[in-house]
Amino acid sequence: MSDVFIVAEIGKNFIQAPEEESVLEYLAKAKALVDAAVETGVDAVKFQTHEIEDEQLDSAVISPHFPAAERYAWVKRNTRITPLEDFWRPLKAHCDSRGIIFFSTPMSRAAAQKLEPLNVPMWKVGSGDVLDYVLLDYLASTGKPIIISTGMISLSELDQTVSYLRSKQAPLSILYCVSEYPCPTEKFNLATIEYLKERYPEMTIGFSDHSLGDQAALAAVKLGAAIIEKHFSFAREFWGADHKVSMLPKEMKRLVFAIRNGEYQQVNHRPFYGEKARELDGAQNQFRPYFHRSLVAGADLPAGVILTRELIYSLRPQSYLGGLSADQFELALGRRLKRSLKKYETIKKENLA
Repeated sequence: MSDVFIVAEIGKNFIQAPEEESVLEYLAKAKALVDAAVETGVDAVKFQTHEIEDEQLDSAVISPHFPAAERYAWVKRNTRITPLEDFWRPLKAHCDSRGIIFFSTPMSRAAAQKLEPLNVPMWKVGSGDVLDYVLLDYLASTGKPIIISTGMISLSELDQTVSYLRSKQAPLSILYCVSEYPCPTEKFNLATIEYLKERYPEMTIGFSDHSLGDQAALAAVKLGAAIIEKHFSFAREFWGADHKVSMLPKEMKRLVFAIRNGEYQQVNHRPFYGEKARELDGAQNQFRPYFHRSLVAGADLPAGVILTRELIYSLRPQSYLGGLSADQFELALGRRLKRSLKKYETIKKENLA
C-alpha cells in the first residue's frame, strides 16, 4: 500500500543521556535523526513539543514508563532546551531542505502556539491529551488536520472527543494505540482498526505502535491502517522515555519496504487481532492518572472575572489536582468566578456562577 502514511516518531529521542547538553548539540542530534529517517523512506518525522507553563504541575510525580526522571523536571528540561528560534525553526528548515514532512505533538496549548509560526501542516495529539479540550479548542481553531491516539481513553470518551472536534469542523484522523512500553502481542486488539473504520467511515484510521519489531505494524496495515507511527532512534539503550520501544534505522527501512511492496499481506495478523468493539485498553490504562488534566487558573484571578480562553489552563496530573477535568473546558468558558483564584489553583464547579 504505497498510500500508507508512515511516520518516524523521533519525539524527544535527540535526548540520549542524563547529562544536559547545549541547544546546538541537541539540534545536531535531532538533524541526524531526521537524516537517518529520510534514508528509510518514511513520509514524515514527528517530534514532541513542551511548554512547562501550562503542562505540568510542580509536584513530585514519576510516570511508570520513565522512572529515571521526575515529570516536572523532565518537562521543564524539554521546554528549556527547545526554544523556537534556536531549535524548532532551524529543525523545521532542515526537514524542508531534506524534503520530509515535519510536524509535532504539542503537549499543551502553549506548545502548539509556539509551533504555529512554523506553519506545521498538521497536529498530532498524544494519547494522554485527547481529553484536553483546552488544547483541542486551539488546534481546531487553526483549521489544520488533527491526528489523535486512543491509548489512554475509552470508546465512549473517543466518541465524545470526535463529537467535540466535529462540532468545530476539524479534519480528524484516529490512531489505534495501546500505551504500554513495550506493548506485548497479547495486549493488542487490532480488530479495533476495523471497528473504527466502520464507526467513523469519513476518517482516516491508523496505528501508533509501541511494540518491538514490525509484525504488529504490518498486521495493522493488512487490516486497513492508512497511517503507521513508530518511534525512531539510533539505539534502544540510550537514556530517555522512548528509546527502548524505538525502531532503529535498518529496521524502519525494512518496515517501509514491507509496506510499500505488499509484504504485509503475508503477515499472520491473528495473534494481534482480538475482537471488534472490545473496550479500548485506554479505559483502564495505568498512565491515565499521570497524564489526564484539570482546569486551573492561568493567572491570579479576582472574584467576578469572566473566564476567557486565555485565563483557563490545563495541567496534569488530574488525579492530584481534582476539580474540573480538562474535557469540561466548555463548561467553564464564559462563566463568572464566585471567588478569587491563585494562579494554577484548580477550577471547581462550585467556583462558577
